[in-house]
Amino acid sequence: MRFDIITIFPALFDSLFSAGVIKKASEKKLIEINIHDLRDYTTDKHRQVDDRPYGGLEGMVLKPEPIFRAVEEIRQPGKVHTCLLSPQGKTFNSVLAEKLAKYQQLILICGRYEGVDERVAEYLVDEEISIGDYILTGGELAAAVVVEAVSRFVPGVVGKGESVQHDSFTTGRLDFPQYTRPREFRGYRVPSVLFSGDHKKIARWRLKKALEKTMIRRPDLLKSRKLSPEEEELLSEIKKERKDS
Repeated sequence: MRFDIITIFPALFDSLFSAGVIKKASEKKLIEINIHDLRDYTTDKHRQVDDRPYGGLEGMVLKPEPIFRAVEEIRQPGKVHTCLLSPQGKTFNSVLAEKLAKYQQLILICGRYEGVDERVAEYLVDEEISIGDYILTGGELAAAVVVEAVSRFVPGVVGKGESVQHDSFTTGRLDFPQYTRPREFRGYRVPSVLFSGDHKKIARWRLKKALEKTMIRRPDLLKSRKLSPEEEELLSEIKKERKDS
């Protein structure tokens, strides 16, 4: 899969993709990440990418011409999806990440300043994406988040593909607790069920703990999906135990 990021600060990406899973995936040619300086697509001697907004507001707005030119030159044949990173966009989540991983090329436009000329959103991109209800100084970190999350769904990027299926949000619930050595630390013990050798019992414990954590921290996730009979049973147990405690 190919990622193309359009930005006015390409140096911000120098270290973001130079380690870990993303670096290994790039070396194996599973993904390709290209960073494009928006100023390279200007035509004036000052390489101007922004201008004052019509209507008299403060700040600057990214101009449409270089962005249109960049996308049109970068776009490859095949299944391509172009996204603008913007606070006005659709909230990015695991479902959207998995959907985006099905494209051959993902073009990400990093917003800056007071925003981007609306004609980019209206006539050029396929959708706007926001990584959360807060404001960043630009879309570069958001683009890095999208690349990281989407790459995990590209076959071969994550060593054990099944681990992606057990990630939080992929299952529609938060993850279960994880433990490692030592078995006891400062008097805090690892739950004994994990040493039982009973894989069915361990799986049930993990599911119950995941549901409990989700119910407490993110109940909206449980409301947005159909629960299995086992999940319904476990949630009833959890609610009864919490009520009795």
